[in-house]
Amino acid sequence: MSILNPIKTAVMTAALVFSLSVLALTVGIFLAGFSPAHASEVKLSAGLGQSVIPSGGGKVYLRLNLKALAHETSENRPPINVGLVLDRSGSMRGPRIAAAKEAARMALSRLGSDDVVALVAYNHKVDVLQAARSLSNHERFTSAIDRLAADGRTALYAGVKEGGRQVERFMSDRRINRVILMSDGLANVGPSSPAELAKLGQRLGGKGISVTTIGLGLGYNEDLMQRLALASDGNHAFAETPDDLIKIFNSEFGDTLSIAAKDIEIIIEVRAGFSPVRVLGRDADIDGSRIKLRLNQLTALNERYLVVELDAASSKPTDDVAVAQIETRYLDLQAGKRRKSTAYVNASISDDKARQEASRNKQVLSEITTQIATERSEKAVDLRDKGDLAGARKLLQENAAYLKSSRQLFAVGAAPASPKALKELKQLEQQSATAADNLDAKKWSKTRKSMRYQQHKAKVRQSY
Repeated sequence: MSILNPIKTAVMTAALVFSLSVLALTVGIFLAGFSPAHASEVKLSAGLGQSVIPSGGGKVYLRLNLKALAHETSENRPPINVGLVLDRSGSMRGPRIAAAKEAARMALSRLGSDDVVALVAYNHKVDVLQAARSLSNHERFTSAIDRLAADGRTALYAGVKEGGRQVERFMSDRRINRVILMSDGLANVGPSSPAELAKLGQRLGGKGISVTTIGLGLGYNEDLMQRLALASDGNHAFAETPDDLIKIFNSEFGDTLSIAAKDIEIIIEVRAGFSPVRVLGRDADIDGSRIKLRLNQLTALNERYLVVELDAASSKPTDDVAVAQIETRYLDLQAGKRRKSTAYVNASISDDKARQEASRNKQVLSEITTQIATERSEKAVDLRDKGDLAGARKLLQENAAYLKSSRQLFAVGAAPASPKALKELKQLEQQSATAADNLDAKKWSKTRKSMRYQQHKAKVRQSY
């Protein structure tokens, strides 16, 4: 089926797409004696983009949204526990190692005496430049950074593993625990495959440590770096030049300093008449009618949403049918206590086309479109990797057309999508069109890294 008309396939055709609800439900958090001004309140909303579903059944896309309502300031934020892991292999000589040093110094300048920092550098072996300790003496850390020199090969796995070990020494529910990796090269000492690094990311993520990966230049393995970050619910970025690295580090620490909630568990109970299929762009445990997944953190700088694909069985028309119950539990970092909220999603079953049309939520549909377009972008990368340039180009061009027509539909009429959502669709449209024109061998390395970066941002709702 062509994807050139996404509105017919993903929105208007009942057999294909139904999404989250106009009846988006918002459930407050019980504060257990804490003043709202001093708690990291999280707003949970959920629903279907089309709340009136045809009786013939079909695909239904459920969207959950999490948003931190209290913005943590740097004067009143949770302490940071971070391991900075820097590649100092031979390919980092010159401007790259200089930029890495400057980025590390900048990171330290954003932190305070209550924060814990470890400095790890690696080439073919791993050096702990500064073991994890409170940042009470900046000079001790900056001196270690100043001594960095680049040579040798790249033991990336061992470097990240040691960074995680250092963070574990000061693990605490009240701290933000993170490893930040910067590398410009391919892992060529020790475990080196994307799958092996993803397993390491899973282990660290399971302990509550997220891994941010920053790839510098055009020589690093973007699949390895992106999968390591995704497996731990961390950030991933592509720094084409050394100057980009400084900007990314600055954004990363802005993100880190604004963490409001962490250790987020989401449980979705799908009701009779609907069956769970998958969570778009994320791994999740599906057991019968129950879906479980975890997020490591939620910042005050951006919202996190998830899109869940369900199958709706044929049903008799009715004005009120239960679709799902969603429960989220998380750690309020400021209060140091776990919170819980619950939302319920209902729908109507009707073959009245006018009711179906009126029930569509364009904001939710725009978010679902983003995830569908991201999946197609990933398929285009697979085609190009197999040497099918024509197939990859056609898919990317169709994806750009899909995004354009969706954006135009969601921008008009009653209750249009937000300017922010429409802007993201426009950016994705431009990125697909640009990628379609840059698939030749000379441009593919940069194009592929840019695509992986954008795919990761869309999946985890990264703020930069």
